[in-house]
Amino acid sequence: MKWVKKEIPADSVRSLAKAYGLDLLTASILLRRGISEPQAVLYFLEKDLRFLHNPFLFGAMEDAVDRLSLAAEEGEKVLVFGDSDTDGVTATSLMVEALRGFGIEASWRVPMGEEPYGLSVEAVERFAQEGGSLIVTVDCGISNHDEVEKAAELGIDVIICDHHKLQVEKPPQAVAVIDPKIEGCGYPFRDLAGAGVALKLAMALRFAKTAFYKQPVALLSLKADGTVCRIEAAKLHNMVETARFTETLEEGSERTQTVLDRLARFLSGRSIFVLDKKNTGRTFRRFFGAGVELESFDLGEELGHRHPALAGKDEDSLAKEMGILKYGNPGGGALAVLEFLFSLMADSRWQGGQEDLAGLMQLAALGTVADLMPLKDENRIIVHHGVEGISSRPRQGLEELLRTLGIRRSLSSTDIAWQVTPLVNAAGRIGEPDIALRLFMAETPAEREKAAQELVRANGERKRLGAEVWDAVYPLAGKSYEETEKRYILVGAKEVKAGITGLLASKLVGVFKVPAIVAAFKENGTVVGSIRTANGMKISGLLARCADLFIDYGGHDAAAGFSLRAEDWGTFLDQARSHLRSVEMTAEEESLLIDAELPHSYLKPELHEVCKAFEPYGEDNRPLVFYSKSVAVADAQIVGKSAKSNLKLTLDFGDYKWPALLWDGAERLERDFSYRAGDRIDILFKVTMNRWNGEEKPQLELFDLRKSEAGSQH
Repeated sequence: MKWVKKEIPADSVRSLAKAYGLDLLTASILLRRGISEPQAVLYFLEKDLRFLHNPFLFGAMEDAVDRLSLAAEEGEKVLVFGDSDTDGVTATSLMVEALRGFGIEASWRVPMGEEPYGLSVEAVERFAQEGGSLIVTVDCGISNHDEVEKAAELGIDVIICDHHKLQVEKPPQAVAVIDPKIEGCGYPFRDLAGAGVALKLAMALRFAKTAFYKQPVALLSLKADGTVCRIEAAKLHNMVETARFTETLEEGSERTQTVLDRLARFLSGRSIFVLDKKNTGRTFRRFFGAGVELESFDLGEELGHRHPALAGKDEDSLAKEMGILKYGNPGGGALAVLEFLFSLMADSRWQGGQEDLAGLMQLAALGTVADLMPLKDENRIIVHHGVEGISSRPRQGLEELLRTLGIRRSLSSTDIAWQVTPLVNAAGRIGEPDIALRLFMAETPAEREKAAQELVRANGERKRLGAEVWDAVYPLAGKSYEETEKRYILVGAKEVKAGITGLLASKLVGVFKVPAIVAAFKENGTVVGSIRTANGMKISGLLARCADLFIDYGGHDAAAGFSLRAEDWGTFLDQARSHLRSVEMTAEEESLLIDAELPHSYLKPELHEVCKAFEPYGEDNRPLVFYSKSVAVADAQIVGKSAKSNLKLTLDFGDYKWPALLWDGAERLERDFSYRAGDRIDILFKVTMNRWNGEEKPQLELFDLRKSEAGSQH
């Protein structure tokens, strides 16, 4: 394993620390991770929901909300169609719950058994027979052109909420297509999960229940400095700024009437909101004349009710306290403060309160973690609040599941990824995703308890099935690995079940360190496969090469799925092999990037707090990796339940001794260093919590170790 420590300028560390009020260790970690731009830093330091992007930045969001508003008014039958994995199940549950809160009694459907991914013609036709008129897809739909066309023929509208890449030039002809990966969609963040996209529509529906939906609004700030007035105004449509007015006016200037006329035209026909109605009116009359009145609404009153500590403060003070200027707000603080206060007011007018949103946030967090979406930008806020809610006040379904699992402690995103999402996913793996949906949507605790127990059973079945199939697939994978000169693996077998192709492909990548394709042959004459990448291979090239063969395909940069007719399997093999032979791959020695080198004096229990500040951990945000040199070993033991294979150490850093563990590291003792000879070691490690008998204590988990150079002391 290569130990890689990126050098960073000391002055850059000090500059970043000063700009954001950080300690030097935190600033150095951010820089080593390439996090220095204001907006990137924001999402590592801030957790407030106000930093979530406005759902109406999606250009199609208003069309979706309007169509759903009509459905609510007319009492239409609405179907939510999702996927069978954790992201799809949580997105489906979230959307059904949001629609019911909006006054729509929505039903749901996801692929069962061996049914293919995505909206099907059969599902559309059945819904038409039931008198349905609107389908909302979640975590699917962007590739369902034929199905959406069929729906239109039968008089059914479709709203698509998806997060997969559009594989052809144009999306389906739906009423609205909400997908952050569509170029020109208007949304600033492309890596939402399917459940994240569903959350955005749910939040838009919340806003639509306020009096401010589609209402013409303007924000106005007048700041007098001596004899000069700085005038700033913004037009808002559904909280999205559509135009801005800025002007500087000298008291008694001959331009006064011209500026007034321009401002009046800009504000015409809009409800005007200011921070302090009385003072703004006084300033307005001073610069534009005593006979000129300004009709406005006072946002300061709302601030006083919700946040008394901030009441009575001006825009500049509020901008500093809210951190609005800290992250380089390009338009300055005044309008940003007003936009935030207006959003507070709008949210307070919604009758559902924050509790419903907290429950939806938990579902979105589960989907985001399970679908391995990068934990950057607003995904960090979604997962933070979702995980916090799951730990402190789990929503219905999750409460029963955690009780069934015997989990009675706070959870991290890593805990959820290992202990919760696999169970939710297991239902879909064995073709019974309705178990997970019943867990989240059943009306009684007894029904949810039963669903939780069934999930545990499903997970056991999934493990058994995976173990059996692995025994059949592993020899085939090894043969493919050798035949392709150790470049990739391509396996298709009748023993493979469609629900576990992704699991098998991921496991093969982990074992062989090369791209893997695993396919299942289904009884209906189709082949379903999963692709997992490695060594720099881009999946998009393979998908494009074989696109004409696929019935359906899609996915992410590092993982994708496809289906095709069994008679096309041979052609697929030929084309896939040809493409993979031509692709340049870079197999490199495993390396680990060091976040910070720590002197022994830094190894105190408080170090765990630094690690917590960078949570949630997950995709694109791995746990912090620290490096320390010349560490004394106070004790060394070989431990393990079934086989003594792990290395347990006590490391002496002077002021503190730390327990440390190197998994599968037993053979390193006496081979790489000698505890009895008093060898010192250099270590790469992360800080974790050891939980035992109800107690939690910080410990070090070692990634690697090596004997310190002779005479090296720290």
